[in-house]
Amino acid sequence: HRETKRALNLIQLVVLRERCQLVVNRRRNMSRVKMNMRMVLVFASGLLSIFAQIALADYSQHPKGVAFINKMVEEHGFEVADVRRVLAAAEKKQAIIDAMTRPAEKVKPWKDYRQIFISEKRISEGVRFWQDNREALVRAEQKYGVAPEVVVAIIGVETFYGRIKGSWRVVDALATLGFDYPSRGAFFTRQLEEFLLLAREQRKDPFSLTGSYAGAMGYGQFIPSSYRSFAVDFDGDGFADLWDNPTDAIGSVANYFAEHHWQAGQPVVSRARVTEGYDEQYLNKLKLVKTIAELKALGFTPLDTLPDDMRAIPFRLEGKRGAEFWLGLPNFYTITRYNRSRLYAMTVHQLSQLIRERVATPDSSGAGAN
Repeated sequence: HRETKRALNLIQLVVLRERCQLVVNRRRNMSRVKMNMRMVLVFASGLLSIFAQIALADYSQHPKGVAFINKMVEEHGFEVADVRRVLAAAEKKQAIIDAMTRPAEKVKPWKDYRQIFISEKRISEGVRFWQDNREALVRAEQKYGVAPEVVVAIIGVETFYGRIKGSWRVVDALATLGFDYPSRGAFFTRQLEEFLLLAREQRKDPFSLTGSYAGAMGYGQFIPSSYRSFAVDFDGDGFADLWDNPTDAIGSVANYFAEHHWQAGQPVVSRARVTEGYDEQYLNKLKLVKTIAELKALGFTPLDTLPDDMRAIPFRLEGKRGAEFWLGLPNFYTITRYNRSRLYAMTVHQLSQLIRERVATPDSSGAGAN
């Protein structure tokens, strides 16, 4: 009898365990079903997002695109079908938007940013570019008053002397930023307008023209409005070609600097000494609002002898040995009109000096200027 009871109890335990396992399995299965449903919903949501982006990427149907078409027709005499065809074929590039949010000028300190552009190779290639284009550089200095080393350094920083001009279709870059980058949409929509005018003037297929992710083009990376305003035919062939003609590029960069008030023979920067409690209000502002005399009173004293009535920009750089204080002079300000960054302007200046020194003393080498 006892053995029978034990057997029954054992059977009951086995049955109970199996029932519990069945309940657990059912719950697991339900969990899996729910998880699968979630995955399906996420996948479907992703597809809908992709389809929505594809639909919006037809910029001829975009609300801003429609207004843009009307403007090109009414103000510039374009055919509706032509502008609509361009916008319909322009592709939205998320990578361009991503790149705009993290340019090196904003995310890297000076000590790291400098290393990107000031290297032995960039100096030696700058010397070679100078030697290969000496006649054009001499003419540019005579006509525009801009020293060869400055023009060479700009082209060196922008495109490594024409080697890296950008591979993005300009129409994609400008349409993406004009219609899908709200913080600067108005600026890039205007650049798209200028670009289509430029392509018409140059008799170029707009889809054949490539440049940077911001729509800058050629040796000197001119944006469309700058191309139309400052590009020059410097070799006299009847065509201002900044894409493939270094002579035109040299003349155009020099012309840009001259139009933005470059002062021949004048200094660019001066190292500064700061006093304790210096006024930070005007630091790194890239505006020529204070004179040297006023800056001295605010705690910034140039280490070079400069006229008290000269205007200057106080700025700070994070160098390898700590903070560096400088005064950017009117020529420094002119460089920032090309690219609104104190890091960029300082890089162009220092690279220009290293190239000039190398040209003057060809046996020297090294990239260690301060």
